[in-house]
Amino acid sequence: MPRGKVHLIFALADHFEPAIVPDNGRARAPLAEQERRIERWCSEYPRAVGSWRDQEGRPFVHTYFYPAEQYDRGQVDRVAEHCHGGWGEVEIHLHHGMDGPDTVENTRRLFVQFRDTLVRNHGCLSYLDGSGTARYAFVHGNFALANSAGGYGCGVDSEVQILADTGCYADLTMPASALHPAQIGKINSLYECSLPLDRRAPHRQGQDLRVGRTPQTLPLMVQGPLMMDFDRHARNGMARVENAALTAANPPSLRRLKLWKKAAITVQGRPDWLFIKLHCHSMDPTQREAVLGGAMQRFLSELVEGALDRQEILHFVTAREMVNIIWAACDGREGNPGDYRDYRLKLARESGAESDKSANPQVSVRG
Repeated sequence: MPRGKVHLIFALADHFEPAIVPDNGRARAPLAEQERRIERWCSEYPRAVGSWRDQEGRPFVHTYFYPAEQYDRGQVDRVAEHCHGGWGEVEIHLHHGMDGPDTVENTRRLFVQFRDTLVRNHGCLSYLDGSGTARYAFVHGNFALANSAGGYGCGVDSEVQILADTGCYADLTMPASALHPAQIGKINSLYECSLPLDRRAPHRQGQDLRVGRTPQTLPLMVQGPLMMDFDRHARNGMARVENAALTAANPPSLRRLKLWKKAAITVQGRPDWLFIKLHCHSMDPTQREAVLGGAMQRFLSELVEGALDRQEILHFVTAREMVNIIWAACDGREGNPGDYRDYRLKLARESGAESDKSANPQVSVRG
């Protein structure tokens, strides 16, 4: 850990699944329940957390990784409206290969179609340096990126190459958990995948990002903290795995903050900029307390009000903003990392992208 003041750059990757049914990954909640969940979230979240702000006066935002295979135009319209009001950004999530391996062709088609739909219909996503193909961040459903879970929940070895080809600038899937079949050995890192990208799980290895070397291989791998937490309040009375997940059983706290800082996820050569990527499932009604209720509010209150005493400067960012700040660090930029939220990846709605009000496209995934 660096001595003196440290910048804490928080991003919350929300595996945003309105249809989620707790303890039954194959089931889907009725459409009316999905819509009720989204409306309640968009109405209540700003009131619940809006009092606590970071160094730049920004609230604690989510990045809403919406599942491509469950696309509903009305739902994404409402979430995009929430985000355009300053409460986050929408990016791409995907569950596939659940009933059998998906194909390269279908996976590529889905990424392209959903990417273009989010830009045209909803004004979401971004452009690199303001032009070219729309860019997106990604989280893989069931953590099974590039067929890393032994064939379950994917089936496409070359998935990272497909992500690169279709405009993905960063993957924020990891960590899963220590015993999860998709968990890789490389942890607590910001890095470029090793080549070639078209082999199974190329993210198992890679070159760490460092000051003075601009990344060349996209998508970047942006990991959250993963370590043992020797907590006597754990279910077994001894320890639990800290995997950056905000859950009802393990809500955010200043105790966990110490672990997130200890993970020391940085661009090498910039130790005072700590990147803390967390994840949650906000649409799971059983997790409400950890993401919206008293536990989250207590954490934000203690986080913000005690930051000065802990010599912390807080920055609440989206996935896109986090990657921009990472890029700026690699390029040797100094000073306030919050100044680099829009460093290279510019929001589509601010880049002249036009909305296409055509009919809701049919999006499907072969299982």
